[in-house]
Amino acid sequence: MLGRMAVPASLRVRVPRPGSSRPDQPVAAPAAALADPATFPPLDPHRSPWPGREVTSGGVTLHVRETPGPDGCPAVYVHGLGGSALNWTDLAALLATRAAGTAVDLPGFGRSRPPAGFDFTPAAHADALLCFLAGRNEPVHLLGNSLGGTIAISVAARRPELVRTLTLVSPAMPDRRPDPRRMADVRLALALVPGPIGERARAGLAAVSPRVRAEQVVRVCFGDPSRVPEHRLVEAAEEIARRAGLAWAQEAGERTARAMVASWWWGTSPWAAAARVQAPTLVVWGERDRLVSPRLAARTAATIPGARLLMLPGVGHVAQIEAADTVARAVAELWESRTTTREDDARPGR
Repeated sequence: MLGRMAVPASLRVRVPRPGSSRPDQPVAAPAAALADPATFPPLDPHRSPWPGREVTSGGVTLHVRETPGPDGCPAVYVHGLGGSALNWTDLAALLATRAAGTAVDLPGFGRSRPPAGFDFTPAAHADALLCFLAGRNEPVHLLGNSLGGTIAISVAARRPELVRTLTLVSPAMPDRRPDPRRMADVRLALALVPGPIGERARAGLAAVSPRVRAEQVVRVCFGDPSRVPEHRLVEAAEEIARRAGLAWAQEAGERTARAMVASWWWGTSPWAAAARVQAPTLVVWGERDRLVSPRLAARTAATIPGARLLMLPGVGHVAQIEAADTVARAVAELWESRTTTREDDARPGR
């Protein structure tokens, strides 16, 4: 996925309208507050990805990209379907003065080789992340985008002691609408079909150049694709080409996609897990999100006890990239308000 997009100065944060009856307007979740922009470092739009390495924790080995930062509660970033740790380069940079960061590659994505027998279901990915975090034996600020958001919800619901705060950027809550605009290439859907149809679709996809694939991703994931600079398209194409050379990459992507969609119909409901989350939570959604409907934003924030909601006009599915500055301000305010609350709770007489 691509790096930072320049967001116009006119970007306005959409706040909830109390009492609204529209299904896409929040009626219960309060609006997210934003930290002072002067408290953040300048963001270099040409920043290279953070250094990566393999880390084994809790019996799980993942490739991670680490952002240096102060001691204290660290941040862990979880990408979405088709993404990788690269999706968090700029947000992690903005938050680096507040917390050290670890952006993980889920099993089979980025540079994390999947373990033998891994079944690529959302539950399996959640188990892997949970074990990885449990092995570190310290609470974290957990942030997830898309599939990574629903995985983060599962972890926070199951092991609340591991999650200090939770940030969800367009989490992949069940969205069953049949909308071809959600596909970067219609052959991605056909590739999941068994038999000759799927084989032909996969062959056609394999023939698409990395540059064209990168442009397709931009069109479906970003609210305004015209803001993507050329050097970020080049970086994305290079990453697509590198991943195409990994023997397990295609299987991981296809099986995870199938399992994610299947989980919307069968199995444990992400809504039930969301209702059990105890961590202070920020829900972020772009109003031009084509992949997971913005109509789910209000319900998601209202389902999680005490969650706050940030709606971003003109932004698509990857707000942490497209509107990194605004998302960082909302995340920092969440972290700081959580710290204040913990200090107040620790005072004598409470």
